[in-house]
Amino acid sequence: MMGRLAGKIAFISGTGAGIGRAAAQIFAAEGALVFGCDLDEKSAARTVELVEEAGGTMRSLAPVDLSTEEGARAWIDAGVAEFGGVDVLYNNASALRNGPFASQPADDWYFTIRNELDIPYFCTRAAWPHLIARGGGVVLNVASVAAVRGAPFLPMVPHGAAKGGVLAMSKHLCAAGAPHRIRVNTIAPGMTRTAATAPFLDDPDGPRAHLEARIPVGRVAEPEDIARVAAFLCSDEAAFVNGANLMVDGGDSAMAG
Repeated sequence: MMGRLAGKIAFISGTGAGIGRAAAQIFAAEGALVFGCDLDEKSAARTVELVEEAGGTMRSLAPVDLSTEEGARAWIDAGVAEFGGVDVLYNNASALRNGPFASQPADDWYFTIRNELDIPYFCTRAAWPHLIARGGGVVLNVASVAAVRGAPFLPMVPHGAAKGGVLAMSKHLCAAGAPHRIRVNTIAPGMTRTAATAPFLDDPDGPRAHLEARIPVGRVAEPEDIARVAAFLCSDEAAFVNGANLMVDGGDSAMAG
């Protein structure tokens, strides 16, 4: 049985761990040729091993800094040289710094904007002519529930602003991509268990119990929950889904208060 991404060349950023690793595994299992990247060479290589041990096809570039125009172009160019084009760009990679608004250093703001808004901008710019050359394709950007509402349990002004920017950018990219048959969507994950969030979620004095109590499905997300939705949106099954932002949060954003 053919996978829903069979024959597609999928670029996924930040594949060293977490959602990016899960996406690489799921996209490959669905038949895609995956080209990943990460800042961490060792973790990126481990993801390639996991994908290929399961029978998939994946290559990766690491280390690479996608927050610069040069780094983003180097990643896209390397993948095109390896596989011959781009059908899917999943802008998953990001990094952020949270802190109290009144005392958070300005460097934290610039760091977060650079790593959560500049990365998808530069990567999409680099991939755009290749998507056009293929006769169309898919760009999937990652926003956040923090893009559409505040988080009283944790101050995250830079994160919310950056992800709000991703939402707005994606709407305009949808318009720009229309003449070229390029679909552009966003997903907005809720709290997801990764190596980065585990200490926060496992803190006995933290907000996990409160978070899970308000989520209708009764738990936070696992990386695979997000990656499976991403795989659908990047497939031809979602051919009429364009310019959308899909909340992947177990129903959390539908609850009041």
